[in-house]
Amino acid sequence: MNHSSRRSFLHNAALGSAALFGTPLLRCTSFSRPSSPNVVIIFTDDQGYADVGCYGAGDIDTPHLDRMAGEGVRFTDFYVAQAVCGASRAGLLTGCYPNRIGLLGAPSPQATHGIHADEMTLAELLKQKAYCTAAFGKWHLGHLPPFLPTRNGFDEYLGLPYSNDMWPGHPGRGDSFPPLPLIENEKTIEINPDQSQLTARYTERAVSFIDRHKARPFFLYVAHSMPHVPLFVSNKFKGKSKRGSMAT
Repeated sequence: MNHSSRRSFLHNAALGSAALFGTPLLRCTSFSRPSSPNVVIIFTDDQGYADVGCYGAGDIDTPHLDRMAGEGVRFTDFYVAQAVCGASRAGLLTGCYPNRIGLLGAPSPQATHGIHADEMTLAELLKQKAYCTAAFGKWHLGHLPPFLPTRNGFDEYLGLPYSNDMWPGHPGRGDSFPPLPLIENEKTIEINPDQSQLTARYTERAVSFIDRHKARPFFLYVAHSMPHVPLFVSNKFKGKSKRGSMAT
């Protein structure tokens, strides 16, 4: 796929995402055109199709997601390029097959590769249109400095650089993983953070980002680690989903 056709793909993907999540058009005088909608993508990890109320979940209450679907567009045929970690994110953010750009599977903490500088991300495309951009949550497109979100179109970032199970607490492979870093922009701010609080922390940062950028079009990418194993749920939500030990 050449850069021209990829830009077209990413442009359409951005508009589709805005429609899906029903994001309001919050505009100021200098950004008054209706062609600059706010774009919000919430990307959950290992969540099943029928784990959301609007797609048939009977024992998990998801009123806020259901409302977003009701106010926007509910897709019934939607696929990721690969159903795993880093590869799915590569496809989502670049519009390319992960195999073509060398981002397969789930890169480990020992990996030295990541998203190539020549690849245009959705964030980089929207920044050309004067969008504010932010990513909160799991990145998994390379943890070395050249591959971080802030080097690939995002103005700010808070999250884990790879999967939350790639940590010393792994029950079978803990010895093979280094301490898990929580990164803000390009600086490690915590080591082995309390994962039961990450969903709330990412959400709070996302809400703050929206509040701080109401006067300009923005692109917000929230990539929650949950419900990828190991499962972490805060005390506030334990037992709410009627799924027993699978409650997240």
